[in-house]
Amino acid sequence: MRQCDSYINGTWAPATGGSETAVIDSYTEETFATYQTSSAADVDAAVHSARRALEAWSGTPLPERMAAVRRVATALREQADELGRVISREVGMPARLASRIQVAAPIAAWDMYANLAAELHWEERIGNSLVQQVPVGVVACITPWNYPLHQITGKVAPALLAGCTVVLKPSEMAPSSAFMLAKAVAQAGLPAGVFNLVHGTGTEVGEVLVRHPEVDMISFTGSTRAGRRIASLAGQDVKRVALELGGKSAALVLPGADLAAAVKATLGSCFLNSGQTCSATTRLLVPRDSAEAVAALVRELVSSYRMGDPSDAGTRLGPLISREQQQKVLALIEGAVKEGARRLTGESAALPATGFFVAPTVLDGVTPDMTIAREEVFGPVLVIMTYEGIEDGIALANGTDYGLAATVWSATPQSALAVARRLRAGQVDINGAPFNPAAPFGGFGKSGIGRENGRYGIEEFLEPVSIQLPPSYFETTQA
Repeated sequence: MRQCDSYINGTWAPATGGSETAVIDSYTEETFATYQTSSAADVDAAVHSARRALEAWSGTPLPERMAAVRRVATALREQADELGRVISREVGMPARLASRIQVAAPIAAWDMYANLAAELHWEERIGNSLVQQVPVGVVACITPWNYPLHQITGKVAPALLAGCTVVLKPSEMAPSSAFMLAKAVAQAGLPAGVFNLVHGTGTEVGEVLVRHPEVDMISFTGSTRAGRRIASLAGQDVKRVALELGGKSAALVLPGADLAAAVKATLGSCFLNSGQTCSATTRLLVPRDSAEAVAALVRELVSSYRMGDPSDAGTRLGPLISREQQQKVLALIEGAVKEGARRLTGESAALPATGFFVAPTVLDGVTPDMTIAREEVFGPVLVIMTYEGIEDGIALANGTDYGLAATVWSATPQSALAVARRLRAGQVDINGAPFNPAAPFGGFGKSGIGRENGRYGIEEFLEPVSIQLPPSYFETTQA
């Protein structure tokens, strides 16, 4: 598969960057697609296209914007099978999971956002003021490779509903779903310039987009390192930013909790998408007197995580996205062992002959000062840490620069809730409660700025405007 075009101003036009990026099948390790990079001129054309379209799109009645977003969802559903296959090859997630998590869920979210837009308070009276919610303007959406369509959806759909126009730059490592979305946008008949797509690396294309004077806001999901860089560049022009960055999320198991349920769910979260999930629970915090029982459960449960071809229905753990990511994760594991951590699993596992695999690895004997306890790994690696007393456990859970997610396990939801209220994390699950796509998602500290999902995701792209009116205006209109 070879793609040489960018999608700008409602048409496909040859990308004029000087190179091609190869997309590697994370299991076969072979190139299965190439994409021509966009140039600075392409970025400029895309941004100016979005700027020209802004006034008309922001003035389009909300029901029409909602209908357009629903048409995009319909067009994406027609590509669902192919989207699942492509994303699975890019990212490495087993196909049976990719079709549900990477494709069906984000497509459903397009309809969810459209429904939620009708419920927002777009205009309200506060005393003698009329407060309107207006679009922030032209938005640059820069998205990661681990959940490509999901992260694109969480930015583009609410931005469009807010009345913003968009320039999207997906990760060069997993761009295929973005190009398939552009086809869906064209099929849905969105006006020219409302959605634009450019392609390339962060340094060559992303920074040009962030620096562009006609971009009003940058919505970015990715590493904390890249988020710092974007915030620095955006700050020079005082541009609005929304940043969803890294995580080092804790699963805090309180005394009396169901250990088997807690360990099983924590492993499932940590190993989902081979650990390539920002909100994964990668620190399992348990009472010291439960450590041996937890270790036994871990050894039993990890054996069920079969590695292999993502297209095989029996595969539970796929490869990482690249050899670079694989080597980074392996280096962090080796570093942890040198610092004194012990391997409970992973050391003797047989890896498939091809693919960027890391065996499902659980380390115990981990202390808060170790690198593995502090840095995001982004691989199938869980660390077990012990504590004495609930206060110690809470301090351990909060003892990180991140604050994206957490889970609390207790004998009762009531006792867990009292602890959950004290955790510095943007989303806290209790006793395995399910993910809620309508609830806000985002974090504290180095996990970022702002919130996505639900109505909060739409509000992220709105600015309140207060119009002060003489009291007589309201008397007249009420009469």
